[in-house]
Amino acid sequence: MSDPKPISRFSVPDISELPEDIRQMILNVQEKAGFVPNVFLTLAHRPAEFRAFFAYHDALMLKETGSLTKADREMIVTATSAKNGCLYCVVAHGALLRIYAKQPLIADQVAVNHLKADITPRQKAMLDFAIKVCLNSQEISDDDYATLHQHGFDNEDIWDIAAITAFFGLSNRMANAISMRPNDEFFLMGRVPRNK
Repeated sequence: MSDPKPISRFSVPDISELPEDIRQMILNVQEKAGFVPNVFLTLAHRPAEFRAFFAYHDALMLKETGSLTKADREMIVTATSAKNGCLYCVVAHGALLRIYAKQPLIADQVAVNHLKADITPRQKAMLDFAIKVCLNSQEISDDDYATLHQHGFDNEDIWDIAAITAFFGLSNRMANAISMRPNDEFFLMGRVPRNK
């Protein structure tokens, strides 16, 4: 049997050696998910940055205001992470998208070509904007806002779309730079029923 592939180019600290707040966060995630996503282990390499990363992540992805659903948020991450070539985020957030959307094919469709995906016109407009933020943010204009307004997004929703895209641009680049490996568990999530 071969050795497992490393999950990062950088050293991954032992959970028992981490500061208490980070250790507790990781253990809580493990209890809820049944495994520890590698992003927690790899970013724990730098505790101060770990805390800042997850504080901003949670502010964007767990907020309960605005019209973006959890599936919408994960759809933005999956589509823009694909444009940035981030294997970790496409696989991990694609798994969450499949679960929240309750559609086993949606993540693959959105990652490859959202224009051909089985999504609503509202979601298409959202992803058109997110991808423009991802690839050509300097070209954002009043017309982009007008299109989103026509689909029922308000300015706070538009901020959310842009902020999620921008934050995960950072995440994608770090994941690529450190060769963050997605957990095998992600590949089946949302495709097959979970054992209770």
